[in-house]
Amino acid sequence: MTVITERPPPTTLTVRASGHPAVRLSLKPPGPQCGLLDGAWWPRSRDLTRELPALAAMLDPLWGRITRVAVNPTYWPVIPRKVPVHGHTVKVGWFADEQDPHQLLLLSYRVGRWDLLVIPPETGAAAAARLMAAACDPRIVLTSSTLMATESDTHPLAPAEAYAPSRAEVWESEGGAMAAHG
Repeated sequence: MTVITERPPPTTLTVRASGHPAVRLSLKPPGPQCGLLDGAWWPRSRDLTRELPALAAMLDPLWGRITRVAVNPTYWPVIPRKVPVHGHTVKVGWFADEQDPHQLLLLSYRVGRWDLLVIPPETGAAAAARLMAAACDPRIVLTSSTLMATESDTHPLAPAEAYAPSRAEVWESEGGAMAAHG
């Protein structure tokens, strides 16, 4: 029996979609997926109408046509209902209470659902690089907001072994659902 202990590094993309600045995106490597996130996106602004076309154009060939996107309105000042993307339209929805404010949910015909950590545009390059790596590390089972809370330029993320995910985070990452207490 062969046991593989090393995973390929995450795919980090900074490619220009026609007429747009380079997309700053990091995706988990191919293989068995675990954790709560599929990668991280570091947009250049909080303008979804400007940022989504380049992101969708980048992801369409990888995941199939992106058809819907959901965000939490906390950090997006304007949420358009639809965004034109190279010959098709992406519908945009929002969920204030149900969705993590630092997360972008994408739906496509071919792959299904993908969840990306959204790194605020004003984040420094070093912190963004750490967050992109952490979002793609299958050993880290943290929500987007928890990842953001653990990061700052003066207190970098600790190695994955230092994280002890809560039972709820592990349960959610395995497809379970915990009832809200309160």
